[in-house]
Amino acid sequence: MLKCASFFAGVGGIDLGFEQTGQFETVYANELDEFAVQTYEKNFDIKVDNRDINVVEANEIPDFDVMLAGFPCQAFSIAGYREGFKDRKGRGELFFQLERIFIEKKPQIVFLENVKNLVGHDNGNTFKVILNCLKEEGYHVKYQVLNGMHYGNIPQNRERIYIVAFKDEEAYHRFEMPDPIDLTTKLTDVIDFNGKVDSKYYYSDSCPFYDVLKEGMKNKESVYQWRRVYVRENKSNVCPTLTANMGTGGHNVPLILSKGGIRKLTPKECFNVQGFPKDFVLPDLANTRLYKQAGNSVVVPVINRIAENIITAIGHNK
Repeated sequence: MLKCASFFAGVGGIDLGFEQTGQFETVYANELDEFAVQTYEKNFDIKVDNRDINVVEANEIPDFDVMLAGFPCQAFSIAGYREGFKDRKGRGELFFQLERIFIEKKPQIVFLENVKNLVGHDNGNTFKVILNCLKEEGYHVKYQVLNGMHYGNIPQNRERIYIVAFKDEEAYHRFEMPDPIDLTTKLTDVIDFNGKVDSKYYYSDSCPFYDVLKEGMKNKESVYQWRRVYVRENKSNVCPTLTANMGTGGHNVPLILSKGGIRKLTPKECFNVQGFPKDFVLPDLANTRLYKQAGNSVVVPVINRIAENIITAIGHNK
């Protein structure tokens, strides 16, 4: 069993994808958001280190084989200021806290996940710095942008960059990113278009743009989005990219026309759209926090497929 240390762990989506292989075990997790920690601890058997990573010393972390990190992406997102390493809140610099830890702990594998825009940010210089940091410590790196609907069999249009770095050059050469697979999971498999949910999820005449929604939403098997002045249907039979602010209402919230009327997705449906198992437990938290957690998380089946390929790559060494 390979030991993993998870940083910026969120609700544990990356950890879950690795543990589903039966070959990885998370022995340490660090997450600053106390509400995400509540969700994490409902679903994993370890106590999360709820401190700021800036104050976590490497010698306080148990030894591990694999570093897992979906480090904060707002600094690189097209939805943010795109400031990268110059981000005013210091989020872009958090990668260097990871570097500090992997330099001292020397895990055999580093796995990183981030928004697609990381690759092109600052004309590629930001990404080049990250790759050089890994290579200077003896890691051999492969990376690729993968879309959840093409590589995870999950009906969500979600592109992310995945970086896998190996100390072992032979394992690096054997490792390949997953091949694309057919999308057979339907929206109806993850969203309940026919059932009745709590009234708080439905839009009514009190919504200032309700008439526009009624006029534009006709298909009972599609996901729509309100786009400030019009409603847009996603005609690819997938959900648009979930975001961390979709629980605050207004722009870009995924909407459906269900039998009960026009409504937004429930938090549980958002976790379903990320590929979390149906038995994943959500604590009793405000919905805005659960929406944020889902939007900040990962497409679990994509992570799992990458983890399976990592096992194949290093299994030849045994």
